[in-house]
Amino acid sequence: MLKLNPRQVKIFLNIVTVISTVLCLAFIVYGLKTDLFTSEEKLKNFLMIFGSFGPLILISIQALQVVFPAVPLGVGLLVSVFLFGPFKGFIYNYIGVCIGSIMAFLIAKKYGIPVLELIFPKRLLKKYSAMGKSKKFISFFALAIFFPIAPDDFLCYLAGTTEMHLKTFVPIIIFGKPLSIACYTFGLKYILMKFAPFVAAFAS
Repeated sequence: MLKLNPRQVKIFLNIVTVISTVLCLAFIVYGLKTDLFTSEEKLKNFLMIFGSFGPLILISIQALQVVFPAVPLGVGLLVSVFLFGPFKGFIYNYIGVCIGSIMAFLIAKKYGIPVLELIFPKRLLKKYSAMGKSKKFISFFALAIFFPIAPDDFLCYLAGTTEMHLKTFVPIIIFGKPLSIACYTFGLKYILMKFAPFVAAFAS
């Protein structure tokens, strides 16, 4: 059986995080400079590259983004809304994030704490480990998922190491995710569009 070196895995994830984030931000800057996000014709021409697989690709990326948190979730949410518009972008984000959250939960159920130690910083484990053992964890988890203030990816993994059942986890994700996704998505979009002229001018 192949043994993974935790240090090497974390270095790899850090490198992937930096590269992925830079690429996503570069794409956003490119879109702002070329009017990709404001010209319906240019956007349609761009999306034709992916054909009917565009939404499926986006959903898959969003799901994997939760399982392997390399790219900050907000960046991915923002890109999808720029590409597909507010409504479709939100729906695709929601489906992808929910699928990824359930996958993270099931992975942690099978492999336990070692998976969390491999992917996440020790400070997160230290900060939330006591809460994971608390009888109030389900209530805390539901509130954390509903409001966009907590490390959702980590908490989905952490939930898998507790006594929480899948039948409890899934409804919390399905009904709790929309608000946080909407806040991240449209909040970031508003901020970026507010400063779009400065971003485009700086990148030119």
